[in-house]
Amino acid sequence: MSVFTPDLCLNQVTDITLELLKKYQIKAIVLDVDNTLTLHNSQEVRQEVLDWIAQMNRAKIPMTIVSNNYEKRVKPFAERLGLQYVSFGCKPLTKGFTQACHQFQLPKHQIAVVGDQIYTDILGGNLKGMFTILTVPFELENGFLFAVKRRLEKIHLKKYHRRQSSK
Repeated sequence: MSVFTPDLCLNQVTDITLELLKKYQIKAIVLDVDNTLTLHNSQEVRQEVLDWIAQMNRAKIPMTIVSNNYEKRVKPFAERLGLQYVSFGCKPLTKGFTQACHQFQLPKHQIAVVGDQIYTDILGGNLKGMFTILTVPFELENGFLFAVKRRLEKIHLKKYHRRQSSK
């Protein structure tokens, strides 16, 4: 499998169920912020995401945020949700994911990385040897580089869907 291919593709973070975590033997979750938990650069969180976080907390599933954003952006967001965080995670490098693994004190294959970008969240999680879940972004970002990146991601998504259809 390619380091650019997620282990699982879902529409949104709230599609992650306790049954799904059990099926894949996932005991902790690393979350991206922008376009995974909220809109890009927003501090607002949809009610269904808040409900999902509460459900995971009730089930005692540890979660932390790993974001490439600065602490000024990530800290108030994480505090509002009651989550630990790693800011300036340097994704796709494994620095932030390594810090998250230390927080959880679990084997890396029991930790899922959830995010909306293949070249940061999925690549970094796969390089670290973690289970990776790609979600559809809440909205597509503006800008030439984002457009190029999203277009290239379609190549890897085709590989994922081919692999799924051959199972």
